[in-house]
Amino acid sequence: MDTFDCIRTKLDVREFDPARKVPAEAKTKILEAARLTGSAMNSQHWRFLLVQTPERLKVLADDSTTGSWVRGANFAVIVLIAEKHGFERIDAGRAVQDMQLAAWNLGVVSCIYTGVNQAAMRKDFFIPQSIVASVVIGFGYPAKKVTGANKNRKSLTELVFIQNYGKPYDKAQLA
Repeated sequence: MDTFDCIRTKLDVREFDPARKVPAEAKTKILEAARLTGSAMNSQHWRFLLVQTPERLKVLADDSTTGSWVRGANFAVIVLIAEKHGFERIDAGRAVQDMQLAAWNLGVVSCIYTGVNQAAMRKDFFIPQSIVASVVIGFGYPAKKVTGANKNRKSLTELVFIQNYGKPYDKAQLA
């Protein structure tokens, strides 16, 4: 799929088909997308914890304050960071976006959440005190057909200004 079309159509999906399992090759590509993501100062500071059994996905859901739906995912990735410089969460978001786009390109849907019980997650997944779970992404095949063809997004004229805040986007003014 063309990169722009992938971005244009990608949707967040929380309902997964329990009968369809994501193959190892697809999981590897999704994780490779995270590994290949750029990071500030090329620090590559993040770590990725793959959760893929129903029992562990249930634990992950129980350790969540906003992602109980992850128990229905085929697998999940916990993005771990050590907050030292201030750019770690941005880099984590970049890795998440790359994983989600790689997944979407393969027909695998995903959704993220950040509401986690850090203490419970540390205990249940043996995460060191120096590291935090910044975001969790659940992946799987969709429970129903999704295309993303009709996304509800604001127009460029509502979101973009040219040269100064308040001066609306006008394609004719592009240099």
